[in-house]
Amino acid sequence: MADRDHDISTLNSLIATTLDSADGYERAAEDATDSGLKQLFETRARERREVVALLQDQVRALGGTPEDEGTTLAAMHRVFLDLKKIVGNDNKRVIEEVERGEDHIKSKFEDALKDPDLTAETRLVIQRAFTSVKRGHDQVSAMKHAAE
Repeated sequence: MADRDHDISTLNSLIATTLDSADGYERAAEDATDSGLKQLFETRARERREVVALLQDQVRALGGTPEDEGTTLAAMHRVFLDLKKIVGNDNKRVIEEVERGEDHIKSKFEDALKDPDLTAETRLVIQRAFTSVKRGHDQVSAMKHAAE
């Protein structure tokens, strides 16, 4: 039972962070004036919602109640609130802010994958979700470096 409780806690923490990310991307897409950035933000928000669903399914499979709200103090939340002030004015800065948020979520997933107490089944689900998170991180990172 301890393994299940630990897995559920870890998954719910990742869900909250990923919800923050999805919400942030949705807000950024609403405020974006650059059509390319708007489309990128919408796509990333959709992908993050898919990651949330995957993680929530695993929590349910373990007999737990999945998180369905983000965190109020998460770095992702603050990053995307700041984007409202700069979207459309400075694309380079927008990308830098998004990359900061991407670094945060990528780090959370990497830390979870290093957790020796996770069950193999949950680790596989987190690894699958991390593939999407890492792809998003790498895309934004490449955009940032191309803009330098």
